[in-house]
Amino acid sequence: MRILLAEDEDQLLRVVTMAIQSLNYTVDVAHNGQEAVDLAATNAYDAIILDIMMPVKDGITALKEIRARGDRTYIMMASS
Repeated sequence: MRILLAEDEDQLLRVVTMAIQSLNYTVDVAHNGQEAVDLAATNAYDAIILDIMMPVKDGITALKEIRARGDRTYIMMASS
């Protein structure tokens, strides 16, 4: 299973990435909403986790852009 994790707080990003990887999932990380949109456009994911408050592009805007392209990947919104 391949998961995209978008989170701008480095410590939280590391902890969540390690937790997901401990379950033998592959994790791609994005540090802002634009990176998440770009990665979602070029890779197939089983799930996407988006932080709501991120720089460059917030999670809600990133979600709207991902959905506008027709991507129906399961997406979880997170707030820290």
